[in-house]
Amino acid sequence: MIVSRLELTDFRNYANATFEFHSGTTAVVGLNGQGKTNLVEALAYLASLDSFRGAPVEALIRVGSDTAIVRASVKHPDGRDVLVELEINRHGRNRVQVNGNKLGRARELLGVMRVTVFSPDDLQLVKGGPSDRRRFIDDTLVSTALKYDAQRLELDRIVKQRNTLLKQANGRLNADAETTLDVWDAKFAEASDQFGRARAELATQLRPTVGEAYEQLADRPSEIELRYEPLWREQGLAAALVASRVHDVRRGVSTVGPHRDDVDLFIGGLPARTHASQGEQRTLALALRLAAHRLVAQVADSSPVLVLDDVLSELDPMRCAALLQHLPPGQVVLTTAGVLPEAAHPDAIIRIESGSQFSA
Repeated sequence: MIVSRLELTDFRNYANATFEFHSGTTAVVGLNGQGKTNLVEALAYLASLDSFRGAPVEALIRVGSDTAIVRASVKHPDGRDVLVELEINRHGRNRVQVNGNKLGRARELLGVMRVTVFSPDDLQLVKGGPSDRRRFIDDTLVSTALKYDAQRLELDRIVKQRNTLLKQANGRLNADAETTLDVWDAKFAEASDQFGRARAELATQLRPTVGEAYEQLADRPSEIELRYEPLWREQGLAAALVASRVHDVRRGVSTVGPHRDDVDLFIGGLPARTHASQGEQRTLALALRLAAHRLVAQVADSSPVLVLDDVLSELDPMRCAALLQHLPPGQVVLTTAGVLPEAAHPDAIIRIESGSQFSA
């Protein structure tokens, strides 16, 4: 999958801009605060309909405008040329077109483009809380099969409804509320057992590839483990919900289930979040992204566009060279505010200043 052209209108600090990308490596160069990350954020937004920076929709639209347009020309491995257009609205629903045809729902765009992003914030995959790791594993699931997006949305809906019921109980349940909770618990258990199984299978698939990628980046063998083993999966969520009901009612919130799970990461048998150095944590975060990228490329039979957003400046020279040496095949877009490493060998350079492009 190759993105050949990206057009932005009123996106972030871009009033109107058009960018041509190379099928190999395109370097986006400029000082800090000029719009390099905004550019690749737009690219990634078309693939995920989500900002990898965690930004709300209103932050994506240029100040003084109500609408932003992101348009990309994409060539698929089978030779198809696809024009993807997204209208992001400050008020009202976003609108999507593929080859001029309107999609009924914006989420139908998922899978038309695939993008993997490495950013300095990825350190939180290892160092941060469980929600960062849940998002990583769930986003990877969605990238391998779009059915998991619907499953994730359904789980979120069930948890919200169940929590509303628990809050309304005010610490006590009458017979009617008990009956209603039984219904929602049955739905919650069925959806959770299915989604939990998918998470566990993905963790098993990723484990050897994460270890291989870590060894390539660190240039030494290391024992890397990736575990998704929530206690509720041993007995099934239905039984776990029965055991936690009194506690859930007292707290007014669902205390057990996929929405509370973690993915445990280990280096050399020790928890990476608490025992690894920052260099080891950053290397593991990169290894996780690389492993997910390779898995999605294998499942989709097409390599996603790989974005390296200011990652090279965060690595020591050895790991920087190792990352560039072991990049997977396919299109790469990298941003930097500094001097490009010798090992980068970009096929094209885009220079950015104040939301505008200057020729290299």
